Amino acid sequence: MFPYIPVTEKEKNEMLNFVSAKSIDDLFKDIPDNLKLNRDLNIPMGLSELEVEKIMTNLSEKNKSTNDLTCFLGAGAYDHYVPSIVKHLIGRTEFYTAYTPYQPEISQGTLQAVFEYQTMICSLTGMAVSNSSMYDGATATAEACVMAIENTKRNTIVVSKTVNPDTRDVLRTYMKYKGYNLVEIDESNGATDIEKVKSSLGKDVAAVIIQSPNFFGIIEETEELEKIIHENKSLFIMNVDPLSLGVLKSPGELGADIAVGDAQWFGGNLNFGGPGLGFLNTTTKLMRKIPGRVVGETDDGHGNKGYVLTLQAREQHIRRDKATSNICSDQTLLAIAAAVYMSTVGKEGIREIGLQCIKKSHYAYNKLIASGKYKPVFDKPFFKEFAVTSASPVEDLNKKLFENNILGGYVLEKEYPEHKDSMLFCVTEKRTKEDIDKLVKVMEEI
Repeated sequence: MFPYIPVTEKEKNEMLNFVSAKSIDDLFKDIPDNLKLNRDLNIPMGLSELEVEKIMTNLSEKNKSTNDLTCFLGAGAYDHYVPSIVKHLIGRTEFYTAYTPYQPEISQGTLQAVFEYQTMICSLTGMAVSNSSMYDGATATAEACVMAIENTKRNTIVVSKTVNPDTRDVLRTYMKYKGYNLVEIDESNGATDIEKVKSSLGKDVAAVIIQSPNFFGIIEETEELEKIIHENKSLFIMNVDPLSLGVLKSPGELGADIAVGDAQWFGGNLNFGGPGLGFLNTTTKLMRKIPGRVVGETDDGHGNKGYVLTLQAREQHIRRDKATSNICSDQTLLAIAAAVYMSTVGKEGIREIGLQCIKKSHYAYNKLIASGKYKPVFDKPFFKEFAVTSASPVEDLNKKLFENNILGGYVLEKEYPEHKDSMLFCVTEKRTKEDIDKLVKVMEEI
């Protein structure tokens, strides 16, 4: 009936006697009464294991996963296909249960796998150095800002409002409590307003952050931005979708100093929002300021190849006044998953997936506009996401789509009040022509 009871009454009394307390309340007598709840918690009586299992099963059945719904929702987390080999390999116990590789002599497998991840993500972004990963794209972006401030000795970050709102929320928190300034630049027709970036630049600006493809899915024109940023001797931080780099110019080609983003869809599932896989890549000039840790290749003195933690600009490993970050962990398992994904799909595969995203998203966009019921919000090139506006409330549209087992678009008005009755759709390589035609058909009938 009761398979697990943590403490018996006898054990509780023995512990209280040991510390000379008459009751559990005595343990909290230093807390003023007005700060206490002063009543029993509203917790029901304990249930048997079988009863709990039935309750949890009923609750779980209320959820609908992307296996049940056709997903057209993006806005920072994306429904891409993950080859089955990824889960098979990262499910191996030497990867799945491994801890931080502090002892390289017994961690060569994990270290080599992370080194391969670093090599491939650098190849994709066109940058020279990668760390072993970060928590997610938002924290990677924030850490890149701290890194830029440390390098330039300036105290202001400029960020476009076309950067994901969640990322900007994290930036605000980082900047506020570190005592730095954050300047947000308005968008113009869905892209960064270049003139406003120009007017915001000054001797105190450490870096400018541009996301491309941006939150609206639009591909930013970064050539002019890169020139004016570097003329101001500021750093250029690019937040990118790594999958787009199979068809678009890399941050390295575009002159970025730091490339960041989230690679969750390189081997990770949506899982109701996480976990993510943050990447942070940079130039050799800035590599000693990179947060987290970097796995390097070496030899053992006898000509045998080996792997070690080379750079670790984190407070656990060097003097705190020299540390650029207090990030003390990473996403090693997901980084290895990304390495398996990239090696499985290959360069041509990543390019093919990117091309399918472009073709399918543009097919969906054109069909919706041709229906006459929806109008484009922006007139700019896009990768896999696009925004349309409707005469009907977006919530009503999404409700009708949900009734047809379709996960609809993101409500732009939540973060961008100026875009009323507008929704952001995402179309990945997983969506078929039949899926898209059904989406359009349901939306035409509303």
